[in-house]
Amino acid sequence: MTNLTGGTSAAPGYIRSFQRTRRSEVPPIELVLVRHGQTAWNALRRFQGQTDVPLDDFGRAQARMLADYLRKFPIARAFSSDLSRARETAEIILAGRDVPLVLEPRLREMRFGDWEGLDWAQIRERYPQLPEAGWANPREYTPAGGERFEDVHRRVREVIAAIRDQLGADDRGLIVTHAGILHSIMHVLKPSGIPPLRIRFQPASVTRIRVDQDGAELATLNEYPVGWRS
Repeated sequence: MTNLTGGTSAAPGYIRSFQRTRRSEVPPIELVLVRHGQTAWNALRRFQGQTDVPLDDFGRAQARMLADYLRKFPIARAFSSDLSRARETAEIILAGRDVPLVLEPRLREMRFGDWEGLDWAQIRERYPQLPEAGWANPREYTPAGGERFEDVHRRVREVIAAIRDQLGADDRGLIVTHAGILHSIMHVLKPSGIPPLRIRFQPASVTRIRVDQDGAELATLNEYPVGWRS
């Protein structure tokens, strides 16, 4: 492994406006976006952020089901957050495949600072000014000691550009990451008027996006294998 430094089916056309690059031609690629499997903190609805919480037994079982589910898709290269819950999910998916895995710190979850390890009720006890349903909309807050959502978008734009440079025409790249980063990727690739933050990306879910020089098109959104749920 190296470190790179430098649900539901959707109708075609759901995502159209990808931010244009300066290159005159962009080879068509497909991004297979995976949220890591379940952890103990997921089950308790605690904010994990960049705390390195490992998969639990059910999360590993989800990753094995996901490996079977994705076996029909050839993968040219794979990229993962370097946090263990994402890395182990990626390693399980890639078992038996001759595919290089790049560990990428820019794919880490949004940093939630003092909120990490707490659920939303506990956070609101400490910060009662927060809206009751605000946990689903990180645009409305910056956690104490945490990261602004705008800063997450900045690093996501950088890493998506770096990943695209690693892929050739018609290659399929696997990205294993976290819910906040998936929301940010949708923000970077989305058309105007689509509210990506209303999507709740499930653990071990799959979203596939086709990207070319004309834009991006969503193939599937938040899919998961039969038998995935506990």
